[in-house]
Amino acid sequence: MIVLAALTLLGGGGALAAALYARDIDNDIPRIEAFAEVPQEARPTKDTAAGDAMNFLILGSDTRDPDTTGGSRADTIILMHLPGDRSGAQLVSIPRDTWVQVPRSADGRRGGTEAKINAAYAWGGAPLMVQTVERYTGVRVDHVLMVDFAGFKEIVDALDGVEIDVEKAFTSTHSLNPDSIREFKAGPQTMDGAAALDYARERYAFEDGDFARIRHQQQVIKAIINKAASGGVLTNPRRLNSFLRATADAVAIDETLNIFTTARDLRHLRSDSLSFYTSPISGTGTRGNQSVVLPDPAKAEAFYDAVRRDDTAQIAAIGAAG
Repeated sequence: MIVLAALTLLGGGGALAAALYARDIDNDIPRIEAFAEVPQEARPTKDTAAGDAMNFLILGSDTRDPDTTGGSRADTIILMHLPGDRSGAQLVSIPRDTWVQVPRSADGRRGGTEAKINAAYAWGGAPLMVQTVERYTGVRVDHVLMVDFAGFKEIVDALDGVEIDVEKAFTSTHSLNPDSIREFKAGPQTMDGAAALDYARERYAFEDGDFARIRHQQQVIKAIINKAASGGVLTNPRRLNSFLRATADAVAIDETLNIFTTARDLRHLRSDSLSFYTSPISGTGTRGNQSVVLPDPAKAEAFYDAVRRDDTAQIAAIGAAG
């Protein structure tokens, strides 16, 4: 979202002033060393068939989640595939409770065992999460983007809210409201930042729990992109500046990501060119006293092989089949 808006700035008005402003935004975004501790010999190689395709690992940390202790777990995990022809993007949500093999951390103190995938971040930060996702999917991660959900509210508020069609009325009991309760009615509505955050993080109100939350997060991502790319934001310097500043405060990116090059790659993307999938699973179960999500090894292998080869038609076919 930052790079799309920054590119719009570069395309209008004084080119030099716009470039300097965009660079100022870039300088405000924290950088993380996402790959420094990832053993190169353990990383997947890029498939030659993939050409210029790229893969982004998007991690969201929700320090307000009642299940999150210490703010150290990655509660939203999305692998975004950008095809070589830049015709769209495929975003694959990996449930945070997916039971996988987590490699040993760089300090040798944690990991080296099966666990929920989001434990990798708690045990070894972004590098161990990169290594875990690469080991699970066989897909090489090119860049990492981290989003702090505490800043998510400000992003939505900077857009003056987003439009969400609520599929089913429900009550959130872990809301940002003082009494922790928020009622959601079914149907289209405009949500401010607090309501959108409550909507995107609630899972206890639904029988399918985290899977409902994944659907709602995907829904909110589309709504934000639609609103950010609308004329009402792009042609209003005050709102655009507020949006860019709020987003810069809420995200961190890996040290190798060039947002200007990425902006050129993503300049045509809108919500209708994004496809959302959930990593193939066989169901849920328990491991010890933990409720976990169980991967479907055969489907996952075929699905991520399509991602590795940049076969978007196969990604869509397997993803649509669940």
